[in-house]
Amino acid sequence: MYAVVDVETTGGKYNEEGITEIAIFKYDGNEIVDQFISLINPERPIQPFVVQLTGINENMLRNAPKFYEVAKRIVEITEDCTLVAHNASFDYRMLSTEFNRLGFTFERATLCTVALAKKLIPEQASYKLGRLVRSLGIPLSDRHRAAGDARATVKLLKLLLDKDVKKDIVKEALRSKEADQVKRKFQHLVDAIKPITGVYYLHNQKGDVIYIGKSTNMRKRVNQHFTGTSRKALKIQLETHSVSTEETGSELIALLKEINEIQLHKPKHNRVHKSDRIQFGLEEGISASGYRFLRIVHAEDGIPYVTTFKNLNSARKTLFFYAQKYTLCLKYVALESPNEQCTNAATNTCLGACTGLEPIETYNKRVQQCVDSLSFSAPNLLLIDKGRTHDERSIILIQNNEYKGFGYASLNYQITNIDVVKTIITPMKNSRAARHLIQQFIRKNKVKQLINLDEQA
Repeated sequence: MYAVVDVETTGGKYNEEGITEIAIFKYDGNEIVDQFISLINPERPIQPFVVQLTGINENMLRNAPKFYEVAKRIVEITEDCTLVAHNASFDYRMLSTEFNRLGFTFERATLCTVALAKKLIPEQASYKLGRLVRSLGIPLSDRHRAAGDARATVKLLKLLLDKDVKKDIVKEALRSKEADQVKRKFQHLVDAIKPITGVYYLHNQKGDVIYIGKSTNMRKRVNQHFTGTSRKALKIQLETHSVSTEETGSELIALLKEINEIQLHKPKHNRVHKSDRIQFGLEEGISASGYRFLRIVHAEDGIPYVTTFKNLNSARKTLFFYAQKYTLCLKYVALESPNEQCTNAATNTCLGACTGLEPIETYNKRVQQCVDSLSFSAPNLLLIDKGRTHDERSIILIQNNEYKGFGYASLNYQITNIDVVKTIITPMKNSRAARHLIQQFIRKNKVKQLINLDEQA
């Protein structure tokens, strides 16, 4: 069953418009079995260009019913129907907006005759309703009035159904309806989730964790799982029975906690976390001539690299950028052959380390500046970031260049002592993925404050 809809509106700013007229024809694929047509008092001014386009003015609407007076009828006539409209996203948005103003969620499966026409009647000069139906020989009266446009859309839908020998329209309507039912099934779970930063857990009927994720808007992200159409999303939808969340305040802590929780619970629908695939590290050393060098190597656990990278391309690009920034010799960052002077020597953008002309001390000092920019700037650091409330801050402890864990402290509580910090934090694994994330956030200045604990001693 189809509910073919057309609405006319006041115009104006997005989501501030109001409906001025509505027409709904309930269509069973053969004939119209019910209809509802009405002017509506939008309780807001109509834009002049809309008056000129539709002929609907404020005098005509003064005694018309308000939307709440016709809302029940709209719900009843569209119940168990697929909503059909020419540019369905607009008409559906307008209905949803009006119902939202009443505190009611209006949800229907939708079909758009614009998209269907483009698929089934290709190469038309225009897919605007007026031009399209005229080219197809469909009569259209009262253009830009709800009833006239909706009647033409019914006839267009009938033509499209006739042309649809593969029954794609019916299949799409069924798919949309099933997706709508899934959405309704999980709506109460989504509504209970706050739109805040944190880690969420999807549980099956036994309570087992089947998926873990993080987001800066957990409600939106979980809703995407429940409305997705991929094979993975459908599997998650079939198995999810409940959702639990943990607020973190800080996006970085959400990422760190997500990595740790996935490693701990090993949920069946989580792939290996993308940040676990840290393949390369930046190693430092001293050459026989005394110059410090940097080189990209395959990363191994337990080695304190300057920083890490997900892939070789990213590693080379980053290292080249920092070599240019600190005027480092391409030979001593292993981006060019170690047996020849670097190509920058000829243009004086290398100051002569590769030829032994630059003093070792001055060159090594710039290497240290580069290392400080790419790694933890001190062995004992405290990262301060957003908390879960306005008077709280999150803290992340780096001790001896290792990630120790995170915790929360009052905004007014001054923390500068490592021993005190260690009593507050929750210990976490010093994984390569965790250190990589922390360094990325520091490099991009995405934390509120960095405290060198050695300077506070």
